[in-house]
Amino acid sequence: MASEVRVGVGVFVLYSDHESSSNPRFLVGKRLNSHGAGTYALPGGHLEFGETPECCAARELLEETGLDISEPKFLTATNDYMPAEGKHYITLFMVCVRKSENDIPRVLEPHKCEGWDWLTWNDLLSLVAKQNQAEDGDVLEKRLFLPLLNLARQRPGIVPSFP
Repeated sequence: MASEVRVGVGVFVLYSDHESSSNPRFLVGKRLNSHGAGTYALPGGHLEFGETPECCAARELLEETGLDISEPKFLTATNDYMPAEGKHYITLFMVCVRKSENDIPRVLEPHKCEGWDWLTWNDLLSLVAKQNQAEDGDVLEKRLFLPLLNLARQRPGIVPSFP
């Protein structure tokens, strides 16, 4: 098991800057080929040495989706311990919008992501509730990556919005 805590950055890319403050739409993708494979997660990645969370968010979005984004803003953080995978992360959640609402996210790392889709906050909360109630062996239509689950568990009441 790794003996270090790493910093991950998850990016809420809101569909537009006119999103509902209580039920915004945001981008998610199905993870492939890494820890959390088969789960739905925000775009993002590892914070590099010397990099700001804002630069990491913009870099990861461009690498993964081809999207140019507005200046990302810090939303909150979660503590994500994954003992079965030997990993422990602090995840910084950032929020932004696309510079152009006409830009469509592309799968630029097909070995890491099956595809991108827009999800609403209420849909996320419904998936969290189903996953929280699931028993071992239950098959769920969509499983969430632990940082997204922990966001709802550790930071209830926080909803991504862009000023």
